[in-house]
Amino acid sequence: MTPTPTTGLEALPLRPELRGRTPYGAPQLQVAHRLNTNENPHPLPAELLATLGEALGHAALELNRYPDRDAVALRADLATYLSRGGERIEPAQVWAANGSNEVLQQVLQAFGGAGRTALGFTPSYSMHPIISAGTGTAWVDGHRRADFTLDPAAAVAQVREVRPDLVFVTSPNNPTGTAVALQTVTELYEATSYGHGRAGVLVVDEAYAEFARTGTPSALTLLPGRPRLLVSRTMSKAFGMAGLRLGYLAADPAVVDALQLVRLPYHLSSLTQAAARAALAHTDALLATVDAVKEQRDRIVATLPSLGLTSVPSDANFVLFGRFADASAAWKALLEHDVLVRDVGISGWLRVTAGTPAETDAFLTALGEVAPDHRLGD
Repeated sequence: MTPTPTTGLEALPLRPELRGRTPYGAPQLQVAHRLNTNENPHPLPAELLATLGEALGHAALELNRYPDRDAVALRADLATYLSRGGERIEPAQVWAANGSNEVLQQVLQAFGGAGRTALGFTPSYSMHPIISAGTGTAWVDGHRRADFTLDPAAAVAQVREVRPDLVFVTSPNNPTGTAVALQTVTELYEATSYGHGRAGVLVVDEAYAEFARTGTPSALTLLPGRPRLLVSRTMSKAFGMAGLRLGYLAADPAVVDALQLVRLPYHLSSLTQAAARAALAHTDALLATVDAVKEQRDRIVATLPSLGLTSVPSDANFVLFGRFADASAAWKALLEHDVLVRDVGISGWLRVTAGTPAETDAFLTALGEVAPDHRLGD
């Protein structure tokens, strides 16, 4: 039985900047087709499940002992994976935590805080300002063009005007899906050098990098010679390990040293480390689903015009689509068809995760029923 609260938030000595806020969370509803949280819809391969059982069983033998505090073996495996793209990443450049959100929280603990400022170009990942608030870091909304892309000159001008301690760039961007050109990343990094010994860090959030269209390079290639550039990744999306909660970043080794000043002792459990290493040993099998997901993403994009709708070009495993006269009403109408998508709060637009072929069939069929009554101009 859940105890009845004896007071409310208003009666607690909560920090002022947290008052009036609501917790992060996408709806978790029991529907036939859940396409709202950008998960990889494909189950883990059987050979990995067998390896996971063995790895977790072995790790369980020493659960009476603390885990490797620095996750050295895991970081070495992650460095090997990141080096597959051609840019050599050393284990000393890699840090891991419980999901990329904890990685970003540690970044803000180390480089943000009271009296410091973070800037991100919205609409973008909603957790960036939430984690900033949680660490006492002031947040500034940067601007995008009407088509949700970044104007490099305008973005650089904003950084130079605000002079933030942290700049967030999400590429591919969530919830809009489009990747940011490396030249833009380079210009933003240069803009975070403010002179007189003061500079900021640039965080490139690449949670969806594996789904990028052919020819879209990673910001990992920009790391050499840029000690204030951080590139964050996750195993929740392309690897299909959302339930594992394993995120990581690559940066200069000095950044990893900084994050170790704020990380909690033994923050990654032995079981998490063992499961992540087992998954990385099956990288090829796990990433074999990426092309299938991209195929469904591109199928959604190609079908939308026939329904009188449009989309934002996507390098991720989701599609931002519209335009609707009332996105909230369209969301509810799709839910009535047993299809759950995401209302991300952008007027006229909804976001759908690319699912299995059957899930895409269900979504497009439902959308065909819903669109005539809800698209803009009808």
